[in-house]
Amino acid sequence: MTFAGLATFSSIFLIGSMLLTWGVLNYLRRKAILDMPNHRSSHAVPTPRGGGLGVTPLLIILVAVVFIHTGVSTISHWLMLAAAAGLGLLSWLDDRHDLSAAVRFALQFIAVIIGVFALDKPVLGGMVPVWLDHVLVVFAWVWFINLFNFMDGIDGISGVEAGSIGLGVFILALFVPLPEFIGSGYIGLGITAIMIGFLIWNWHPAKLFLGDVGSIPLGFILGWLLLDIASKGAWAIALILPSYYLFDATFTLIKRALRREKIWQAHREHFYQQATQRGLSHAKVSVMIGVSNLILIGVCFAQNDTPDWLRVIAALFVVLGLVGMMVRMPVKGAPKA
Repeated sequence: MTFAGLATFSSIFLIGSMLLTWGVLNYLRRKAILDMPNHRSSHAVPTPRGGGLGVTPLLIILVAVVFIHTGVSTISHWLMLAAAAGLGLLSWLDDRHDLSAAVRFALQFIAVIIGVFALDKPVLGGMVPVWLDHVLVVFAWVWFINLFNFMDGIDGISGVEAGSIGLGVFILALFVPLPEFIGSGYIGLGITAIMIGFLIWNWHPAKLFLGDVGSIPLGFILGWLLLDIASKGAWAIALILPSYYLFDATFTLIKRALRREKIWQAHREHFYQQATQRGLSHAKVSVMIGVSNLILIGVCFAQNDTPDWLRVIAALFVVLGLVGMMVRMPVKGAPKA
């Protein structure tokens, strides 16, 4: 696809996201579908919740268009996309009626098991038997879906994270112009465009939130995209691009589990939440994450002869530096939401 083609492709999804999210915002306001603040919230006023009603259909359309354009015809890929749509419907019901954790996890596992068959190769590159590779991928993918949901707690954060991951995958397709990465690159670019359109409405102070209807399918599709490039040899990039979300969510989960707390319940212990409690604005924290993600993208592609393990260690230092700024950066004035 030419530069003009890529510009047109991304512009369609950016404008579509902006307009569809605007329509969803008006619908949520009319129906008074609001996220009411409580002692665990990072917002102070009732805010429409369910912006994913605009984002999720566009994500499904994006992946479907890329599958058609690149000639994907295997039933497993289309079943994976159907599972993403099913998760969107389930998550909308959860947004409206608070489904039990058991139901949510059971259906997520079913969706992920379906999705595993849309991966052309073992993710771990033959290091373990294929059946064990699949089992580990299922658990890792379900965890990624949920950590993406857990981390969606302040204005702009998930739009910035998802857009950064999409950008990184697109750059991978540019730097490694192999046929197997072409479709991934298109999907990454489309995700970045969709997130920019959504951020117009979700940037601080947010006019609406993504909701589970957005964060769960988004985590599912991003998870598949990262696992797919990992199975094609780009495992370090797949690990580095989401490394801040991976570190913050996993560290916080382990800490809460060791205290025997209910890890599935909402809380305010993530590093980004600590930063806002200390007085950093949602916008500033999201910008810090965005800048760090750009550095992580640089780590992925700087010096092609750098060993993958060294890139991963460098990425860890970037993430630790971001966390250090969140919890120690001097803040003027009183804490604010």
